[in-house]
Amino acid sequence: MPRSPFVTLQLPARPDVLAPDGSEIRRLPGPTRRQASLVHCRLAPGQVSKAIRHHTVEEVWFVTSGAGQLWRSLEGTDTVTELRPGVAVDIPLGAHFQFRAEGGEPLEIVIATFPPWPGAEEAISVPGHWAPGPSSPDR
Repeated sequence: MPRSPFVTLQLPARPDVLAPDGSEIRRLPGPTRRQASLVHCRLAPGQVSKAIRHHTVEEVWFVTSGAGQLWRSLEGTDTVTELRPGVAVDIPLGAHFQFRAEGGEPLEIVIATFPPWPGAEEAISVPGHWAPGPSSPDR
């Protein structure tokens, strides 16, 4: 039987890897020319990611479910953006960022990375906006 040129994937229950920021990553099919990578990202309810910046890549995020906030900082501009289903944001090269999941369900995001994600060494720890780990009302 010839191999199909098409890829179909059911999102796995377990993550493929934990991202350097602490979120769960599940790989999605990507372009065959490898100009970008595509993943599903999940942050558990009440969790706060570690703050990082990227060394060589930039990203576009699209929130599919859950709720949360994203802090971004670049060239003296800091902003906190509400993350809700249907919201898309960018993570420009060099931007410091951190995100957190609010409410009772995971924050789920589809992330496109340009060029493709090279590996964990891509993420550089930076001082964050929130303390990473479980979120509490006083944070």
